[in-house]
Amino acid sequence: MYALEGLLHAVVFNERGSGRSISASELSLPLKDNEFLWLHFDYTADEAQDWVANESGLQESDVEALLKEETRPRAVISQNGLLVCLRGVNTNAGADPEDMVALRMWLDGKRIISTRFRSHAWEADIMQQFRNGEGPDSTGAFLVVVAEMMVERIHDLVGDLEDRVAEMEESMLTYKTDAMRTQLADLRRQTINLRRYLSPQREALARMQSDKLEWLGHEDRLGLREVHDWMSRAVDDLDATRERAAIANEELANRMAEQLTQRMYMLSMIAALFMPLTFLTGLLGINVGGIPGADNKEAFLWVCYLLGGIGLLLYLLFRRRKWV
Repeated sequence: MYALEGLLHAVVFNERGSGRSISASELSLPLKDNEFLWLHFDYTADEAQDWVANESGLQESDVEALLKEETRPRAVISQNGLLVCLRGVNTNAGADPEDMVALRMWLDGKRIISTRFRSHAWEADIMQQFRNGEGPDSTGAFLVVVAEMMVERIHDLVGDLEDRVAEMEESMLTYKTDAMRTQLADLRRQTINLRRYLSPQREALARMQSDKLEWLGHEDRLGLREVHDWMSRAVDDLDATRERAAIANEELANRMAEQLTQRMYMLSMIAALFMPLTFLTGLLGINVGGIPGADNKEAFLWVCYLLGGIGLLLYLLFRRRKWV
């Protein structure tokens, strides 16, 4: 018995949906007719890379795809196998959910070889299903279950984004717009990042239903079709969310521009109201001879009355013209 660095799960499961973990020394043992093998690796480990490259029996292009750092969602039929690259919601602590984590799988009728770098939430879920005897009963069913788990979390994330947009729209109706531009910008960034992966993932799910795969049963194809429809709804909802965020951003910009215009208008009215008064006070304040009332003790009081009267007349004039 020996350890294989980077081997996260090695499970032999059967048609009853139960599975048992095996050690690295048992990987080469033959499988029974009703058994299937799932090997899950951390592709950054050197020993895992060596096993996939030299012991898996896969062709070079499939090995390269399983060990590649950057990949976009896709599904490629290779002989009687299927190479699948999917993206799932990042549920790791401290990570942004839209920073999606990649999963690479190669499947045929008897084996599943999958690789990843960051952990996926579905890994623990499917292991629990095997322990309970409720896991998938074939490699095709395994593919359907994993796709369902990943798309379910994607759908939940898109729903959360929809709720956030709805809250922002409600806040704008109640004029609670503080810091909303930053929130809208962050939400639009999230939708753009998600859309970059979800659109090709929808196409990959459609590709998986190919009739060329003998080991993919009718029930499996129906399950993949349902997952594809679910993925399509998530993409449509995400597009709608992005459009609503863009409209909300425009509405917010219009409201802020309107508020600024109102403030500038009020300042203009105040300036127009005090302009004649400022002119009079400036004229009476020049240091030249002949200023009226310079020697009269009551002149200042009369000037105040005059300025107040002029200000009142200007205010009434503005009100009559509906400027204020």
